Amino acid sequence: MILTVFQVALGGAVGSGLRFLVVHGALRMGAGPWGTACVNILGSFLMGGLFVVLAQRDALRPLLMTGVLGGFTTFSAFSLDALNLYEKGAPGLAAVYVLVSVGLSIAALGAGVAAMRGVLG
Repeated sequence: MILTVFQVALGGAVGSGLRFLVVHGALRMGAGPWGTACVNILGSFLMGGLFVVLAQRDALRPLLMTGVLGGFTTFSAFSLDALNLYEKGAPGLAAVYVLVSVGLSIAALGAGVAAMRGVLG
């Protein structure tokens, strides 16, 4: 278990660093939030590919999927969860999962901003 946590932490450091470089580079080029969108889309694509490639290689999953791609973007894990629900024959539940996750995440972000603005005055 300790080795697995180390793999996730190491991968997370790599993924977070990569996300920073992509988003920062996009901002420097005047692309605004599109760096984040690119990270989310690329991360989701890579998560899909690794999901297939690593299906029989559990030893690398914590490092690459949870660590690197989790640090790069959690959107990839969200996308995989939604696709898994759909492929297991629950398209309605997948749609609800997507709507609830996105809607409540945006609402929670807004609530956090409002709460902190209220605290800081």
